[in-house]
Amino acid sequence: MWFVLFSLLFWIFVAVSSIIIFCGALLVWLLTFLFDKRLWLQHQYSCFWGSIYLWLNPFWPMKVEGREKIDHSQVYVAVSNHQSMLDILVMHSLFFHFKWVSKKENLYLPFVGWNMVLNRYVTLDRASRKSFIKMMRDCQKHMMQGSSIMIFPEGTRSTDGNMRNFKDGAFRLAKQMKCPILPIVLDGTGKSLPKKGFVIREKTPISVRVLDPVMPAEFESFDPRETGEMVRDKMDTVLREMRQGN
Repeated sequence: MWFVLFSLLFWIFVAVSSIIIFCGALLVWLLTFLFDKRLWLQHQYSCFWGSIYLWLNPFWPMKVEGREKIDHSQVYVAVSNHQSMLDILVMHSLFFHFKWVSKKENLYLPFVGWNMVLNRYVTLDRASRKSFIKMMRDCQKHMMQGSSIMIFPEGTRSTDGNMRNFKDGAFRLAKQMKCPILPIVLDGTGKSLPKKGFVIREKTPISVRVLDPVMPAEFESFDPRETGEMVRDKMDTVLREMRQGN
């Protein structure tokens, strides 16, 4: 019962604070969009917004390993496994510049979706081939302007915490742009905030590990599907190691 009450109060806080913080996001956009072509400051503000809820929630302690492996001057296709809505906050808490690739339905979420528009994040209608082509073009454009791309290659959240098969879009993009792939493995978010439900059930440590970038020479001879399998194998091995360590 106590967890239900805490969850209710926490989500009320999230809703009310989102109204206030979005006003700040709108102000940042108005002050910077003319000269900040990558919307770097806008994204940093969004990272701060997402991190607030991790910092303030005592049931979501987080440990990050390998943060130093992120070269902030490098453009990546960053990929992460996906267990929970909480993963979005976790990725923002890394504070490096990227554009999300997100399903288009998220645009209709109050404040969060509007902030996606301000950041010019990339959206995808998963049922439309034309939307996929547009998504790839939008990602290429952002990358040429110096922004990394963040994708959940499983396509949807895992219900059991185990890594699903990867779709090949992220790896097709990396091959076309000849840029490194940055694998990020996370664990614990599926228990902290399960796919079905908003009740925070228990204090669950969240673990994040940034892996060594996979350089273009390592997948030059692979097709996108093979590259995805290689990266997934690396990430799944690390996920198992993280769980054994806990």
